[in-house]
This record gives sequence, structure tokens and C-alpha cells, in this order.
Amino acid sequence: MEKPEDSPIETWTESVVSDWLRSIEIKETYIEKLHEEEVDGQILLEISEEFLKRETGIKSGPALLIIKKRDELINLQRAQKNKKYVHSHKQTTGKKDHRVTTHDDDTRTEIKEKIKEDYFPVRKTKRDSKPRPFGKEGVDFTYVKNDVLFPESGVIDLINPCHEYKSFAIAATLDRQRLQAKFANEVFAFATGCMNIRSNGTIHFGIMDSREDRDGTKYVHGEIIGVPVEEKDVYTDALDHIEKSFKSDKELVRQCIHPPQFIQVVSSNSNEEHYVVEVDVEPSVSIVRNKVFSVCLPNFNEKANKVHYEKDKIYRRVGSKTEPVDDMNEFYQRVRFRDTQREEAEQRHTFTAPELCQDLGKKLIMLMTNGKKIMDKDKWHILVTNTFLEKDLQRIDFLLNMNMFCVFDFDPDSMVSGLCHEYQKHHAVNLHFLQNYKIPSGLSIREFESHLHLFDQTSWIFCNGRSDFKGNEPPCDEKTWVKTKRTLLKDCVSLICKDILPKGTFQVIFLLTAPVDTPFLNTFYEFVTDMQGHEDITCLAESETNFKKWQTFALQSCDLETVNNSSVVGMKISHINATLQSVQPVSTRSTKRLPIYVKGECCLDTREEEMRRSLEILSVNHCEETSPEFVDSEKDKIEQQFYHGGKVTWMNLWLAEQKYIGEVIQRDAFHEVTKFVKDSPKWGLDQTPISCINIYHHPGSGGSTVARQVLWNNRKDLRCAVVKTSYPAPVVAVDAVWLREYEEKDPQKCLPVLLLFEDCDQEYLYDVKNELEVAVNTKKIARGTLCFIILCCQRCHNPEKMCKKAPLQNVAVTHKLSKREKMQFSAKRQKLEKQFQPEFILTFVLMSEEFESNKIAAYVKKFVTHLLQGIDHASVVTQLVRYVALLNTYVQNSFISRSHCEEVLALSIHVDRFRQHAFETSLSDQAKLVLIHLKDEKSHIECIRIIHPLVAKEILHQLLDDKQQQSDIALDLLNNEALFGHRFGKYDYMRFLRDLFMRRCKIIKGDKHDSFFSPLIEHVVDKECSDKAIELLKEAYKRFDKDAFFAQQLARLNYRHERFEDAEYWAEIAATKMPKNSYILDTRGQVYRWWFTAKCKALDSVEKTPENTIDAVKTALKAIECFKACEEAAISDNETMNNAGFFGVIEVGCSLLKLIASLHVFSNRNYSKFVRYLQTDFVPEEIEKPWEQFHSELKNLRVIMRKALEWISEDLSYFQTDQVTDEEKTSERTILNPRRWLVSKSSVYGQYFCNAYRCNIQSQASLTPLMKQMMIYQHGGGNITTIFSHLTDQKDSDAVSHCLECIISFYPSNPKNANMPQGDIVNYIASHFALSCVSAQSSKLAAFQDLQKLSLHFPNDRQRCLSNALFLLVLLWWPEEHDNDLEKEHKYETVLSAVEHLQRNYDKKLKDIPQRKKRIYTHFFLSNGVGFQKYVHKSKVEQITKQPSVSEKRLKWLSGEVWKMPEISKMLRCVTGWTEDERVYLEGPKTRFRIPALNISSVPHSNENVTFYLGFTLRGPVAYNITVRTQSKLQVRHNEKEHGYSS
Repeated sequence: MEKPEDSPIETWTESVVSDWLRSIEIKETYIEKLHEEEVDGQILLEISEEFLKRETGIKSGPALLIIKKRDELINLQRAQKNKKYVHSHKQTTGKKDHRVTTHDDDTRTEIKEKIKEDYFPVRKTKRDSKPRPFGKEGVDFTYVKNDVLFPESGVIDLINPCHEYKSFAIAATLDRQRLQAKFANEVFAFATGCMNIRSNGTIHFGIMDSREDRDGTKYVHGEIIGVPVEEKDVYTDALDHIEKSFKSDKELVRQCIHPPQFIQVVSSNSNEEHYVVEVDVEPSVSIVRNKVFSVCLPNFNEKANKVHYEKDKIYRRVGSKTEPVDDMNEFYQRVRFRDTQREEAEQRHTFTAPELCQDLGKKLIMLMTNGKKIMDKDKWHILVTNTFLEKDLQRIDFLLNMNMFCVFDFDPDSMVSGLCHEYQKHHAVNLHFLQNYKIPSGLSIREFESHLHLFDQTSWIFCNGRSDFKGNEPPCDEKTWVKTKRTLLKDCVSLICKDILPKGTFQVIFLLTAPVDTPFLNTFYEFVTDMQGHEDITCLAESETNFKKWQTFALQSCDLETVNNSSVVGMKISHINATLQSVQPVSTRSTKRLPIYVKGECCLDTREEEMRRSLEILSVNHCEETSPEFVDSEKDKIEQQFYHGGKVTWMNLWLAEQKYIGEVIQRDAFHEVTKFVKDSPKWGLDQTPISCINIYHHPGSGGSTVARQVLWNNRKDLRCAVVKTSYPAPVVAVDAVWLREYEEKDPQKCLPVLLLFEDCDQEYLYDVKNELEVAVNTKKIARGTLCFIILCCQRCHNPEKMCKKAPLQNVAVTHKLSKREKMQFSAKRQKLEKQFQPEFILTFVLMSEEFESNKIAAYVKKFVTHLLQGIDHASVVTQLVRYVALLNTYVQNSFISRSHCEEVLALSIHVDRFRQHAFETSLSDQAKLVLIHLKDEKSHIECIRIIHPLVAKEILHQLLDDKQQQSDIALDLLNNEALFGHRFGKYDYMRFLRDLFMRRCKIIKGDKHDSFFSPLIEHVVDKECSDKAIELLKEAYKRFDKDAFFAQQLARLNYRHERFEDAEYWAEIAATKMPKNSYILDTRGQVYRWWFTAKCKALDSVEKTPENTIDAVKTALKAIECFKACEEAAISDNETMNNAGFFGVIEVGCSLLKLIASLHVFSNRNYSKFVRYLQTDFVPEEIEKPWEQFHSELKNLRVIMRKALEWISEDLSYFQTDQVTDEEKTSERTILNPRRWLVSKSSVYGQYFCNAYRCNIQSQASLTPLMKQMMIYQHGGGNITTIFSHLTDQKDSDAVSHCLECIISFYPSNPKNANMPQGDIVNYIASHFALSCVSAQSSKLAAFQDLQKLSLHFPNDRQRCLSNALFLLVLLWWPEEHDNDLEKEHKYETVLSAVEHLQRNYDKKLKDIPQRKKRIYTHFFLSNGVGFQKYVHKSKVEQITKQPSVSEKRLKWLSGEVWKMPEISKMLRCVTGWTEDERVYLEGPKTRFRIPALNISSVPHSNENVTFYLGFTLRGPVAYNITVRTQSKLQVRHNEKEHGYSS
């Protein structure tokens, strides 16, 4: 049987490949995978190890084995072919030279075969090359294997040499004596011919001297192959044959024949050292005048085993050959003529005018500016350098002014005395080694960039050790470096070029300041390889010697012309420095300035600024370092970019301020915000350290411009900065505090810092604010000092509505223009239309049209209709515009990177300096008008978007043809391999694409409404059909590696459209992938809940029987099971607090009870059966058999529901519900008023589990304890939350009083002796507290002392006490004014014990969630009475502070005005205490009683006597309105915003 390796690999089928893989023992799973990928022999030859790992998932080991075995097999098959060829080949070439013997022709075949074996694989294209200059040393020159020299030549002008080639491959392997004879034979014949004809010449050994086409591989005349040279003296000593070969004029011959030159042949495919051996012949007329030279050529005689000298002959050059002279007479007669020709040629050569001096300055500027007038301000630079001379270190301003991404430094002493040492005096640097650029597993590119701060400061990569480093990083010699560091260098360069910086965005500069070595040269090779060309690589060298060695190495990868054109050789560093500074956009070593507290200015150190990477600091003299040349060349472009829709830049504002361009209009909102900022420091002693101002703006209405104008106009009075929200909140806070205190003497006396946050999450904003508050408190800044002003600029669809929530700190920027604004916009528009085409200032035109719904819609429609006339709908450019329009319509702030666009347009731009031009040229006229070029601030990647969201929406609408819908475009976008697989900007593209299908609208995020699906999916469902939406999500699921969240979305979409089998399928997939995610488990429960609801609806039209309800009951129980799993996952998750499972259990449970009660067997007459069935072992005969599988679960339903109700109640009693967190928003549904929901469901629950139709208050004697408990639930007394909700939701106090009295009446008349469970005691006592608040004189109200005694029934082991029980203990045993010291101390012991355990329980309940996300709920405040009257419920306080709107009421609480109201101070009791180490303690108990402050910043930094109000929570007592006591008055020291309380 034939083995796979017996046939050529390229002929293998997929099956043969599989057989071969089995033969090398690859796992069957991998073999099947490759078979599925249709890998045949041809594909096997092309695949790489990286491809196997990335595309097929094969592990590194098997992938390496496959590639290694394949390569071995290729070489084996190749060798076998060559062997066969040697035996079968017949000689086909004729004699080229009169001196070639038969033996030479026989060996030529072997020579060619040897060449072929040496060069595998053969390069497909052969480049032209130039020979070494005549007379130059070969040490500074190299040849590249398989490059081709021009053909052999004859006499030209006697000075320019003629050339002769010899392959010499076999001869080079001969022994010393034979090799020398052969070498001398060829050299002497050629030299004699040159000397006799009086022409310079060079004979080359190691160059193909004939054309050969063998076995599919072509070798051409002049192709460089090289020969192995073990001992160079063998060739040099071969010239000693001159003594015997020339009978006369031996000294003259030696003067004409120069010693051999050995030029190295470099090859990327082989590490063998080969050389081309060249001998120059220079017959100067002074040496050869009147001479004719004859020679006896040496040959090795095999029979005699010695060198034999041929008969004396005279040779001459005839064309490209060397031939014997036939007519001696004629030849001798023309000797003088040839001498005269030679003499004249030498004279012409001697007096040739020197070459014109090259304009190196112009060349340098062209290379560094890409042909522009000024260097690109945004282009990154990568510097590769080695040792700097000390004099040159003082001339590096041009480097300091560059946008330097990283430096590859081969100087180990650079940090001590080299370039790094000097550079870091002016810029912050990150010191790295090559190994630092290996990405840790699990880290994305974006995370890796952030980890190494690659875009924050210059990265300094020490490529060959660092002498001052204490770790183990010594420099090493060249051989050791190649072994240990070359791979690291390769990986480092590859990472930068392939994954971090897109092609065209950076330039690599090789600065040759010292002799270059192998490691340095390897860096060039890696950059050329990974950049796929030499276009953006520039070499600067002062020394021609250094450049020559670099050049010879560069010729391996590039042709000579390319290398020379991209190199500047001969300019001193000082000259380069001066020349480049003239075209750099910023002035040399400019110093930024900041305002200071005492109204002067200070200098901002550049290094310090760069280290504060989370802030973009705005200086007093911002942009003043800009060179006049940059202003002249770029000002029009900058202005047009802004009015075309680009984001306003500091350069825009500076140019306008300096009158270089027209003014930027200041909208009314700018003046409003400015007034807020100016008034902020004037709020007096109540001033909080942090002030917040919000700008809410319509997309495209200029909100961002307003915000930046505010910063610009306040930069001389405040410290201003833009926050980079990609950095963690703690980093931002540290940098902000540094900016506030920079160069100030006293932290108490600093200018406020104005921080701009743009389109960031509220959660992030809260985190930063919290970190800043902690910092202010830590530094003990005096009260009333404004430290930070947070200016938050947020896009939203209803800015005016958002502003109403807090009118004193919010400003709206809408599309609507005021009368003053209309006049400004109209005048500005007239000016701009004279300066620019209207379509190039479209965004400004839209704003000047006021964006009025009808008017602007018509304008945009008209503009887009006109724009799209004649557009080619089938072109790839139009398809790209569709993609961008789709993303811009549905995903806020989305864009597509320019490199992604180029990938779609299939652009292959070989010269990057023309990259922008080539990209724009490829766009249609329509695309040029609507696409705007930007640079993403986070990824630094150039990108495009449509000029305005309204235009994007209209373009998307108009570009749809009759057969195309938005879902089709989305599907095409999803399946576009060029976009999806492109690596640059992939993180952002994937995020936008994911948001397109996943991100739901949220009002809290500024959207118009809350949505259940992404806007695109909702559009497809509404305007197309649900099938299309499902198809889209299925494709997205596949595309995003079968992401569980897409499966969750599919489940949601299917059950919403009553496709429950499909919904079940997708929910199970999602749950399988993420079995511990409570939100996904909630979705699974919701599938069955909706399914159950649908089944119940279907049963409404028929008479329900036990038989036809089986399926519905089964589905309900499955839903409850899923929700219970959701509960367990939520409890075990310390990151979130998801109560959806508990809500789901109650809702399905109530619906299930309704279904069961509707059966005839449980009709009104037989309702007692219903209660008995659910609460006892009783099973009605009618359902015994049909529901056999459900009985145990149904009888457990009451307990399951009660536990869920208790959990929800406890959660609501702990935390406020006025703010919905992001986590809650990701659940299936949002309970808008959970307290009211709980009251309603508790009542329903109680109603179903008691015989409500027969039981009433008068017949309580006949009620069982369980029925009484259910009656309590029905009346809203089943838990502490529903009990206190009677007070919160009360409208009729008499009705509330009556209801609470009913609840109390269901408890035993003598509770102390009734042995009630702990939960019942809690509810009984809580009901009395609630009743005391509405009817203090009620006859049902027990004595306060009796409740205290009843509380003694709570477990003495406080760890076993319920949190609600501990809370009531605090209320019951809080000391009263008339208590004596002993009684007070006894009560405080009880209170302190309860508070200690309350705090522990609270910590467990809160998990790892920040307190600001789950703010504690205050139930009562301490008042001036005794007993029940000692407490005031929160609802009573709210009645006093009642305002027309919820937002105004909240604002009053947040501003602290509540505590200044005389009604409050009269109602609440002010307690005394003290502060110590910023902690509040209560005066009274002997044991220190710490009272947590709801706002830490309200606590005085010094140790003070204070007063405060007490609030009671399930965390324990908390302090409100902390006020420092002085002898003369109370000075308010409390927080501006009580974090812990909001109405």
C-alpha cells in the first residue's frame, strides 16, 4: 500500500492529509477539525503554526509537530527529486569560454544542482542589484542571495570596469592546491585580457555565468549565489602563481592585479556564510605603457597530481569574453594607440567635475513631513538608536518635540549617561525590556496597552541590557544576543506593528550615532518584515562608514535605490536638530503655565504633566507653543473640520482667540454654566468641597463645545483639565488632587480644579466624586473650601426634563435657538458660506436651522436626496457608507477605523506617505461629504463617522433599495470578514457591533425610553418582522463565539413573541454556558413564566379541569424551580444584588394559586378544600391521580412564597429604592415601586392561604394559628416592610389605624405567654410602632414597657436574632431622658449589643457592593418624647418637607435645607457627642458608642464637640446634620449632600 509521503504533498487530498496526520500520531479531534476545514496538500504547504493555533484551536505542541514534520517531508522529497535529476540529466549547455575544458562542462551540472540545494526555497522574484564599486574595499559591502547583477560586459571606456562571472560552486569545494590552480587560471586569463586591452575589469566568483531552467526552478545569468570560503588566504596566496605564469614583467602584473575582495552574501533562508570573491584589474598607463602581456595558465594535472602550466598565450577582451589573440602583428602594432586611449581616459577621469552637493536638508524635511510643509502633529515616531556622543546629547530638541511612541535603545548605559538620561529630564518615560512586550494570557490588546501605559508616556525599551538596573539584565555579546533576545525583539516589533499601531500612523527612525552591530541590524529587518515594506522607515547617519554597514544589511530586504532614497547621510546631529525644528508644529522646549492661588502663575513641568496620565491639563498658555508655520498651513483645515462636524479642539479656540480664524459662537448655555462656575466659590460656609454642574445636551447640539469653551475661558482663574474616563476612578482622584496642589504652598489655599467629564457613566462619576471626598477629608481641608468643580457633559434625548430634576446645577443644551443665538448663527453662517461650500459646513447649517422637527427633517432629507443623486448603490464605497450610517444611527459615539475602511475597500497602499490621499481618492464624492475623519482619544486610531446622527439616519433610509432592509445591512455588516477579522481598532469595532445588537435604551443613560431590546432589534421587529430579528441575533450569536448573552437575548425575543419552545432552547443554552449568572437564570424562569401565562390564557376559553391544567401547572412549577436557582445564584454572587428570582417566585406563585382556585373542585363552595389541600396532607379525589406528580411541590408552595416575601421585605427594609442601579436594569423587568408591589402581593398571598370568604374578625376563635397568620398577611402585616408601608402610603389615617388594629387583633391577647416565633414577635412589635404613629391613643396599642418585656423573648444569642429583631431592640431600649444613670447604662448595653450584630448583618447583606449603590434606608428619627413618642417616622418628616415635585423635594434634602427648617428642629431631638479621628461618638454611655455619619465628609477633621440628629436604620443609628458646638453659636459643619438619604 502506498504511503502518503510517497506522492508529492501538493497532490494530496483531504483524506491523504488525514492519513499522514495519523501517521505522525496527531489526535483524532485535531485531524477531524482540519478535515472539516478542507485542508488538502496545497493548503498544507501554505499553513503556518500561528494559523493552526488561531483558526483551528490546535494546541501549541501538536501545531509545532505538524509544521516540523511537514518541513522535514518537503526537504526529503526535494532531495529525492534532485538525486533522480543528477542521474538522468544530460548536458545541454555549450562552451562559453575558449578555456573551458570538458571536465568543466561535466561539473557544471553538479554546480547548478549544488546551487539549487543551497537555495531552498527559491524566491519567486529576483531583484536587480549593483556590483561593488570598483576599487572599493569589500568589507563595507554585501550582496543579497538571488539578486541579479547586470550581464557580463566588455570594454566600456577603459575606466569603468568590464565584468566576468564565474559560478565556481564546485571548484570552491576542492582542496587547496586544486582550488588555487583553478582560481589563478581564471584570474590570470581575465587579467591578461584586461591589461592587454588597457581596460579596468573585475572578475566575480560566485555569480551565475549562464542561464539555467531546471525542474521548475530558474537560475538566470548574473544571479548571485556565493561560494563558501573557509580560508581567505587560499585565494590571496593563489596569486603567487604569477611567478611561474608570467615569464616577464611580473612586478607590473602584481601592480595591476589587486588582492581578492570577499563580499558577504546574505540570505534570510540560510545561516551559512557565503561570499562573492572579486578581483579588480587596473592597468594604469604608467605601468603597462608599450607592454604586451602573455601568460602560462596553471592547470592541475590529475595524472601527475601536480600543477601544470600551459603554453604561453596572449589574451584580450572581446566583448564580454576573454579570448586568445590570433593576429599578433596587428595586435602589437596597436599597442601605442591603446596606450594613448588609456592615457586620455585617465585624464578625463582625473579632471571630472565633483558631483553637485546633495540638498540633504530638503531631503530630510521631505522624509519627515511626507512632502508637507510641516510635520504631522499626530503621527507617532519610533526611534531605534545606540550610543550617543556627549556633544550630540545637547542637540536633541528635535526628538523632544516629536510625538515619540517608543525608543529601541541598544546602549546599556543610556540611563546613566546616554540618550535616555538626557531625554527623561524633559519627558516622562516608561522603562521596559523586550520581554515586557509579551502579552500575558487573558489580557486583551487594549488592556495590555493600558497595563504598560503605552499611549501615556514614551516607552523606553532597553534592547541589550541596562547597566544601572539592579535586576538581572546585563548587556551581552552579539552571539549571545541572537540566541537569547532576537526572538523577544521579533515579538516586540511584531506586536507594535501588527496589533498596536496601524500602518501609516507611525514612522520608524534609525539614528546611527555609533558603529552598528548585528542586534541593531536585526531590528531593521524585523520592522521591514512586519511593516511589509520600507515606506515609513528613515535612516539618519552622520558617519558614512556606519551607514555603509547598515546599508549593506538593508539591501537584503530592499533595493539600493529605496535604501538610499530613505536615508540622510552626512548631516551632523546638530544640523538635523536645527533643520527639523523649523518644520515641527511646536516650538522647542515650550513651558506650560498654570494659575496659582495668589493670582500669579507657575510653570508646569512637562514630565510631571505626562505622569498624570488620566488628565488632559489645560494650561494658561495652551497652544501658544504652536509654530507660525503650522498656523499658516493648517488653520483653514482646522476650522473647516470643526464646522463640518468635528469635535472642537483647544486649537480651534486658540486660533479664534488669536483672531487667526473667526470666533466660535458662545451659546446661551455657555453663559449659564460660566455663571454657575463663577458663583461656585461664593456659597459660604455651607460650601461643599466638591461642586457638580451637569450639561445635558441633544446629540449634535454643541454641548461638548459649550463644555470646552467653559474650561477655556476659566483656564486663567481655575486649574482646568479634561478627565480621560478610561482610567480608574482612584487614579483620576490622585491626579486631580496633585493638580490642585501643584506648586502651591498651603493645601488649604489652592485654586479649585475644574474637571470635565464627557459622556461617562453616572456610576463612574460617583466613584470619582467619592474618591475625591475621601482625599479632601484625608488632607483635612477646612470646611467651606471649594476644592473641585465637576462639569459633566452628557448626551441625552430629553435635556430639559433632566434639568428640572436639579435646576440649580443642571444646564440644558438643545437644538432650539434663542433669539440672540439665531442672530449669531445667521451672521456666522453668511460668513462661512463665503469661505466654504455649504455642504462642507453642513453640521453648522443644521444647527443654524435650529433642528426644528419638521423644518430640519425636510432640510436633511433635501440635502441627502441631492447628495445621493447618481450614487452607485452597488459600489463597495456605498456599502461602506451604509455600514457607517447603520452604526451611527443606532450606536452612540460609534465610528469605524480608517484601517477597517481600507480593508473593506481592498486598498493596497504601498507608500504610506500617500496613504491619506489614496484613501480619500478611493471614496466617492458623496462619501467625502458625509464622512468626517477623526482620531479616537482612547485608542489613538484614525477613524471615520458620518457628520451628524440625523444625516446618518436619513442616509440609511435613502440608501435602502426596494429589496433591501436595515436587517439586511446589519446581516451584511455582521458577516463582513474584512471588518470582523481586521486587527487594528478591533476592540472598539467589536464593542460597537455588540452594542448594535445588545445595548438597550435606558432613561438613566439619557435615552428617550427604556427598551427591552437594542433599538436596531426593536426597529426590525416593528418595521420588518420578528423572524428577521431572530435571524439577526442567531447570526450574532455565532459571530460572537456563541456568547451566552446573545443566547439570552434570543430567549427573550422568542418568548416575547410566544415562541416558547425556541425560547426554552436558547435559555437552556445560555444557562449551560453561564450556570451561575442570576440574570440569565432569571431569563430562563421568565420563559416558563410567560409560557405559563399563555397557557392560562388559552384555558380561559374552556372549562378548567385537573386534566387539562396539568401542562400549565407543570410549566408554573418549572418556572418556580428556575427562579429558585436564580435566587441561589444571586445570594452567592458578591458583586451584584439581583432580587429578580424572588419577585419571579411570588408572581408565578400568585398566578398558580389563581389557576388552582379556579378549578371546580376548589370553587367558592369548596374553598376550604383549597386551603386544606395546600396546607395539609389532604388531597381531593378529583386531582389525586391527574396531579400525582405535583402534590409535594404544591404543598410546599406556601413556604417557598413566604421565604421569598421575607427576603424581599428584608431587602427593602435595608435599602432605598429611589435609584435603580445598572444591575437591576439588566434583569427581565423592573418593579417601579417595589414597596407597593410587596404590599399587594403579600395581601394576595394571605388571601389565598386562608378561607377569606368564610373568615372574619368576629369568628377569630375558630381560626387556626396558620389562618391567623395568613389573615395578617392579607391585611399587610406579614413583614416589617408592609407594616411600615401603611405609614408611607397612608391617605386616610383612620383606615390605616383600623387596618393596623385588625392586624394586632390576630395575635394572642397575651403574647408574652403565647410562645410566638421570633418573626411573629417582630411583626407584632412593628405593628405597634406603626399604630403609635397614626393613633397614639388607640385602645389596641400595648404599653411600651410590655413590648420591652416581650422583646426579652428574642434569643439571648444575638447571632440568632433576625435583623429586624435587632432593629426593634434598638428602638425599644434606647434610653430616655428621665432614666437614671444605671438604667441608661443597662439599656445602652442592650442597644450596643444589638448594633454590633446589626453592623455585621449589614456587611453581609451589602456584600462587595459600594454603599452608594445601595443606600441605607432610614425608618425613624429620634424625637423629644418618651415611649412611642420618642420616634418620628420618616413619612412625617417628608410631609413637612413636601414639595410640588419629587425632584425639588430631593434637592431640598441634598442641599441640607431640611435641617434648617424650624419645624424639623422642633420635631427632632438634637443629641450631643464628639468627634475623634474623624469618627462621631455619642455622649452618654460609658462604653464608646460610635455613630456612623452618612456622609464622611461632614465629620470635622479636628476633635470637636458636636450635636447631630439620630436616624435609625437596619445598620444601626446614623448621624445627620453634624454641627460643631461653640460657646457663641453652632457652626454647621455637615455635608452638602447626605449620601445616605434621598426622598
